[in-house]
Amino acid sequence: MPLPVWSRRTFLAAATATATAATLGLPAPAHAAEPVAPSPSAEEFEALRLRWLDIQLGAGFDAGAEPYASRLAETGDLARAFRASMAPTDTSLWPGYTFDPPAGITQSYGRLWTMTQAYAQPGTGLTGDPSLLADILRGLDHLSAKIYKPTTVRYGNWWEWQIGSPRLLMDIVAALHPHLGTERIAATCAAVDHFIPDAMLRNYSGTSTGANRVDLCRSVALRGILGANPAKVALARDALSPVFPYVTKGDGLYADGSFVQHTWVAYSGTYGQVMLDGLGRLFTLLAGSTWAVTDPNRQIILDSVENAYAPLIYDGLMMDSVNGRAISRGYLKNDERQIMRSDHFHGQGIIAAVALLAGGASAAERDRWHARLKGWIERDTVSPILSARQFGVADLARLHAVAAAPVPAAPEPTGHRLFASMDRAVHRRPGWAANLSMSSERISSYECGNGENPRGWHTGAGMLYWWTPDQGGQYTDWFWPTVDPYRLPGTTVSTKRLADRAGGEWGAHRPAVRWVGGATDGEFAAVGQHIKGLGSTLEARKSWFCAADTVICLGAGITASDGVPVETVVDNRCLGGNGTNAFTTGERWAHLEGHGGWILPGGTADLRTLREDRTGAWSDINTTSSTERRTRTYRTLWLDHGTDPVGASYAYLLMPGASRRTLAARAADEDWLRILDNNADRQAVAVPSLGLTAANLWRAGTVGALTVTAPASVLVRRRRSVLDLRVSEPPRTGQPLELVWDRPVRRVISHDPSVEVLATGRPLRLRITPGTAGATHRCQVAM
Repeated sequence: MPLPVWSRRTFLAAATATATAATLGLPAPAHAAEPVAPSPSAEEFEALRLRWLDIQLGAGFDAGAEPYASRLAETGDLARAFRASMAPTDTSLWPGYTFDPPAGITQSYGRLWTMTQAYAQPGTGLTGDPSLLADILRGLDHLSAKIYKPTTVRYGNWWEWQIGSPRLLMDIVAALHPHLGTERIAATCAAVDHFIPDAMLRNYSGTSTGANRVDLCRSVALRGILGANPAKVALARDALSPVFPYVTKGDGLYADGSFVQHTWVAYSGTYGQVMLDGLGRLFTLLAGSTWAVTDPNRQIILDSVENAYAPLIYDGLMMDSVNGRAISRGYLKNDERQIMRSDHFHGQGIIAAVALLAGGASAAERDRWHARLKGWIERDTVSPILSARQFGVADLARLHAVAAAPVPAAPEPTGHRLFASMDRAVHRRPGWAANLSMSSERISSYECGNGENPRGWHTGAGMLYWWTPDQGGQYTDWFWPTVDPYRLPGTTVSTKRLADRAGGEWGAHRPAVRWVGGATDGEFAAVGQHIKGLGSTLEARKSWFCAADTVICLGAGITASDGVPVETVVDNRCLGGNGTNAFTTGERWAHLEGHGGWILPGGTADLRTLREDRTGAWSDINTTSSTERRTRTYRTLWLDHGTDPVGASYAYLLMPGASRRTLAARAADEDWLRILDNNADRQAVAVPSLGLTAANLWRAGTVGALTVTAPASVLVRRRRSVLDLRVSEPPRTGQPLELVWDRPVRRVISHDPSVEVLATGRPLRLRITPGTAGATHRCQVAM
């Protein structure tokens, strides 16, 4: 039978309280000595504390059933090891985890939290163990006396002091509150007050924005609840409000679904996950209380589930283009449980956050979210979600409840999403998905820092990720420590060697280019990137025209003078530990068994290929990660533009999941694709069978029937007698531009307010006032 919530509360709050107090010489909780009718405010604080324990420790699960039993037993085993090795000194609580650097403080609180969970949860073998409680309190007292106290001046990484340590400390205090006594509680509250002063929550700036602000509010809200300070809870609640509205620059959510942290970095998958998870916990904690979050802008957060997060999740993974420097973590040295921090790890963190947030959503939202969640749960075979090792029993219980929800699982959707505000794009078709990672003067080339991701140089240089249902582990299976960082799929790069952290830390490098973005109708898209190489003289124009079963890839104006070759990496597929996937080429096509293939309109004579084994360790790209070395096999395809090329170009088509027969047939159909132009001024294609014309014009000019008076991206689709035109101004000057379509037009059916019709007939003339968000503008006409 499921363990009733009241049994845990009753046992921990009463049965052990008096005995523990006697053993440790602490004052017993009031209810253990004699019943006292609490004041309404005291009662509310206690109700919120118990609700927080349900959120963090779980409720309504069967501790004797899987996956809970093994997870609880593991917690008990870790707690035994931690208590046995705890050895307080003036500079540490555990050997090897000194207080300088301050990560050792957070690590110490993390171990105490594991011990606290073993004490407070059923099935650990240490539930209610008074000697374990004594050891936990000994550790808390040591940290309070030696380092985490109001008289300490911060040093090192601010995050450890203001987010990492207080977040864990407040969870410990919440779970052990009846056993701590007033002095300990006051000391922990004073420490939080010192390291997170009220001013941090009154000024929305610096490190107190976006996901970081939510984390700060979490610790302060709990400090208010546990210290019975209503002003602190109100401060934390009110300080959430600046996180909610859409932003137009800097950290936060954008109306187009982008999420940025650290001012310039696309970060939906890690910092975005932290923000969503933290808000889900705080919304749930405070719901119906004196401090409920009632700001109407909280709806933006609920909307973000489908607008900002779901489009970047594929079969349970979060696309690595929005995971920032976290792509380099893998197995962390200090993670006793050795959990792989991969794209699936980040995706599942968001999935768990949505499961929690759903409790405060409308019925319609909840049903839609549950359908998506169930689909991801069913399809993630790389890292099964319902037993994922990153989750404690609380998240597992919520996810199992979702899996049992009376709604059908939703399939992966099709369509295109252009996240213009963070230079990312996602193209989804039946059976596959692709993701583009770009950079500009608005978005960093990559982020490194804290010893993480020092070789991510080219991840924003047009890297093209793609997945099929059978390849959900493509970038999970030791990809980042073993892939050649100069040959990331889809990129055009100078092979000039770069130093670790080239360009600077914390997203410092942003290429001096403005034309990055595209136009989409929600199904197909034209996407482009003006490339300027990091640490090199390379310059290029790259376009991706995303269609029904393919991504058409063009490059032009490829020029450099570094004295080294320049390459376009058509692809670089990881084949696993000993991949033997057959690779076959035809006159104009190439196929990789189990993956898909590529079409080269100019023939495969210039296509270079390599099958190689590459060995690496996560510690090669992250100083905090494992030194274990593993080997992975790669099939690399690239085009060599030669040393110091001038105006080089390329064209190829990516067809994920395609068979050799499909590729051969497409390559033989010379009428399927027309490349209208491919140079440094404009790149354009037409696919007559799809009624598609797509163009990226890097400057004012004409291609085919299309003329624009300023740089623009244009997507034109004809369906019978209706023509749908989409246009954007990727440089984002905001200046009006005119578009001419030199074909007969009978009438305009509809258009966006930003589009002015200047003339119909032949030609159609439009004036677009584009704004500065890189948005797509629409006009529909009858032919």
